[in-house]
Amino acid sequence: MTTPSQQPSQTPKPGSQPAEQTYAAASDDVDVTAISPVSDDEQRPEVPAADPFGPEVEAEAQELASRYPQARSALLPMLHLVQSVQGYVSQEGIAFCARQLDLTEAEVSAVATFYTMYKRRPCGQHLVSVCTNTLCAVLGGDDIYKRLSEHLGEDGKPLGHEETAGEPGEVGSITLEHAECLAACDLGPVLQVNYEYFDNQTPESAVELVDALRRGEKPQPTRGAPLTDFRSVERQLAGFFPEEEDVFRSDVDAPSQAVETLRGAQLAADRGWTAPVMPENAPLPEVEAK
Repeated sequence: MTTPSQQPSQTPKPGSQPAEQTYAAASDDVDVTAISPVSDDEQRPEVPAADPFGPEVEAEAQELASRYPQARSALLPMLHLVQSVQGYVSQEGIAFCARQLDLTEAEVSAVATFYTMYKRRPCGQHLVSVCTNTLCAVLGGDDIYKRLSEHLGEDGKPLGHEETAGEPGEVGSITLEHAECLAACDLGPVLQVNYEYFDNQTPESAVELVDALRRGEKPQPTRGAPLTDFRSVERQLAGFFPEEEDVFRSDVDAPSQAVETLRGAQLAADRGWTAPVMPENAPLPEVEAK
């Protein structure tokens, strides 16, 4: 049985009693729009942003999926395709990949957040990766990163890891990052611009390089293909290359070896050194049963 104090109130009041309604009706002379904490502009329905992944990108995504026996195997190149469009992997990019490959957004996010090559914030026109792993660090990689961080920073604040100097995507904008081993210990300290090598760097040469990039120039890498920009390289990593053979060879398939890299092989050839040959049908060592 309900006591008078437990009777429902017309509007919510402090205490444990229930309410018949959860709002108080305004009288006719109250301008509810004027007293609203939300401005008139904010009350208007939002116009949905244009989808950055139009029919052309969708067709390319489906082409990627068709290259694999199982469509989900196309996720890595498809994430690069997303980055070639937006300059990073956005939440809508994750949703796009999920739709194309019949995956959940959680499955796509798990991959996109695992690999450092997929960026979760918009990148600059150029991605500058400074190797700060052991050998490069000892040879000066840490000093190079520190100098670039200070040089690209503003108002006395150094530029941080994966932060961008300039407006992301605009000409001359640069995203700086620490990089783990770039597999060029024989040429350290090294850095990469959009994954192209600049070898035997010093703090001074690195500053000259980023200053040229900020001016809109594209210096020739020490080895490898001519420098382009981050989004163009992401398109190549997605698996889309120039169709013309001569353009492909000059823009993509440029020589990447260095004299230092081949020195060991050259010494072996000059001195007649060869690796032991594995005998044919050699028995495998027995493995102790567990």
